[in-house]
Amino acid sequence: MSDLENRNNRLRFAVEYGPLIVFFITYYISDLFVATASIMIATALALALSYLVDRYIPTLPVITACIIGVFGGLTLWLQDETFIKMKPTIIQAIFGTVLIAGLVAKRLFLKSLMGAAWHLTDEGWKVLTIRFAVFFFVLAILNEVVWRTQSTEVWVNFKVFGLMSLTIIFIFTQLSLLKRYAIEDQPDGKK
Repeated sequence: MSDLENRNNRLRFAVEYGPLIVFFITYYISDLFVATASIMIATALALALSYLVDRYIPTLPVITACIIGVFGGLTLWLQDETFIKMKPTIIQAIFGTVLIAGLVAKRLFLKSLMGAAWHLTDEGWKVLTIRFAVFFFVLAILNEVVWRTQSTEVWVNFKVFGLMSLTIIFIFTQLSLLKRYAIEDQPDGKK
């Protein structure tokens, strides 16, 4: 892996997971309201860092930042934990809805996002898109169940470790699909 790829991977990790790590640490040092303010600030800093380094801000982190801004702002303004706890539900539901809407409009948004990493036939992208959309809706429902039935501490741990673990497990369960619909490299290097 080149130095540039290494740097890009570290930047992507910082932008995507840095704010979540800040949220988790701040929650255990203080409380949910301080953690909410911290994730809002960390998200803004992560996007600024992405822009400063690459002169580019990825779409998904921008959408997430807007939702964090709205729901985090409501949480702090109204001093009500409900809004920040609903944020993962809203984000997952939006992602699932966008993927399904893309299929209806004959657009493969997942291919646009992940096409550089995974080389699949369009049929493979359609199947993977449906699976990801269903997965996002399941996560939205699961978040609702957890925050409505468990303590804030359990929800924070679920948000940080549960959602991430479920996502990793889900991706591993898709490896056979990725293999089945993979586009093989051509001898001349074309795909």
